[in-house]
Amino acid sequence: MSVMRTKSIEQSIREGDDPEYQLKKRLTALDLTVFGVGVVIGAGIFTVAGRAANQLAGPSVIISFIIAALVCGLAALCYAEFASTVPVSGSAYTFSYTSLGELVAWIIGWDLLLELLLGASVVAQGWSAYFEIFMGNIGFDIPDAVAPGSGFDLAALVLVLILTALVSIGIKESMRVNLVLVAIKVFIVLFVIFAGLAYIKSANYSPFIPAAGPPREVSAAETPLLQTLFGLEQTTFGVMGIFAAASLVFFAYIGFDVVATTAEEAKNPQRDLPIGIIATLVICTILYCVTALVLTGMVPYDQIESSGALAAAFESVGKTGYATLISAGAVAGLTTVVMTLMIGASRVIFAMSRDWLLPRQLAKVNPKTGTPLRITIIIGVAVAITAAFTPVGKLEYMVNIGTLAAFTLVSIAVPVLRRKRPDIHRPFKVPFSPVLPILAALASFYLMLTLPTETWIRFIVWMALGFVIYFIYGYKRSRLAGSSREEDVPSMTST
Repeated sequence: MSVMRTKSIEQSIREGDDPEYQLKKRLTALDLTVFGVGVVIGAGIFTVAGRAANQLAGPSVIISFIIAALVCGLAALCYAEFASTVPVSGSAYTFSYTSLGELVAWIIGWDLLLELLLGASVVAQGWSAYFEIFMGNIGFDIPDAVAPGSGFDLAALVLVLILTALVSIGIKESMRVNLVLVAIKVFIVLFVIFAGLAYIKSANYSPFIPAAGPPREVSAAETPLLQTLFGLEQTTFGVMGIFAAASLVFFAYIGFDVVATTAEEAKNPQRDLPIGIIATLVICTILYCVTALVLTGMVPYDQIESSGALAAAFESVGKTGYATLISAGAVAGLTTVVMTLMIGASRVIFAMSRDWLLPRQLAKVNPKTGTPLRITIIIGVAVAITAAFTPVGKLEYMVNIGTLAAFTLVSIAVPVLRRKRPDIHRPFKVPFSPVLPILAALASFYLMLTLPTETWIRFIVWMALGFVIYFIYGYKRSRLAGSSREEDVPSMTST
């Protein structure tokens, strides 16, 4: 029995048809695109753009967004091929199970769990901070004892519990709420763009690429691994500053891969999933680049606020009312991010439980809601506790490294599966394979190397914990372990 045992595509699809573990197919290409835009446009556009422009790239942060989008785009093509070929819940976890084997699948599943759980908690705290600003602007102050940063973030706790109840009701009902909130969020982004055009000063774009400066002074733990291993320093501004900013603004794109976690709930996954994944990335890239263009045109890059940059930009031109509206949009926008990350996390655990790598009882679907109710509640409680009581702000880079690791392995898996199963019908194919998948893997791994050393240490500890759980529990109990034992019997007899 080997940890490299691989599940066939046919077996993955067949298990998804088991009535006890079957999710309802209710999502269209529009639902998936809205779902993707809902999770991608969030903390990144409201906070990261300003920090990257102010500290690393200046007006050329637009190029940083494009670089990050290209990396995500390469990975998106790989996800689209897998999602159309293996339309089963679980995203990168399921894809790798059919190509790279059970151990790699477990690594990715455990990795995705880190990304989605921690991401939801981080964004819930970001939502709480914007909610406090919005309530303050309309005359209501949140008591210090339960405010963000107090040790008990009440608003974040309440938000997650409400969203848990909503997600438990059903995926289609969640999508209806998501559609309304995404519409509000996109309206706010478009409002920022068109309202901000009147306040752009062309002088703020000069120099477009500020002269390179020394790297920021950070502790040894915060030093990028690239510098720790190879002595390559990431300068601020200049060309290297653009690449450093790309590593930061990558956070703004995190989430498009969550679309693939809902593959099993799509009505026509072979057609709708590639549309949903690629449309999400295209829409968000356009909105990000234009918003960054407006922001750096309104305010000199060295005066941009590192947090709440969009609202602060309008306050700087005397439009306080606009700033309040933007804060309200951020509250609506971040709500959808938390909800979709929670849905993604529940679907990953659902897939792992259905494979018996985690307790199989968790994967049972509630007949009324068509959702994995037990998993949804567990995820909700975990995110609520983490968001309410844990200062997770310093762990934001953990979300990045988890996502990039999944991108790297999924990209490698595309040519591997093509070689192993050339007979499988692929409704969508990555062009120029294996060149583009290899480029996607290399680009994702490079961005991983630009993350702080302490992030790598935490990531290795988390993965070590995952290995312990797998070899103590999942290795012996998985579905494939049982089938492997059955296949071993006749071979032993014949010997």
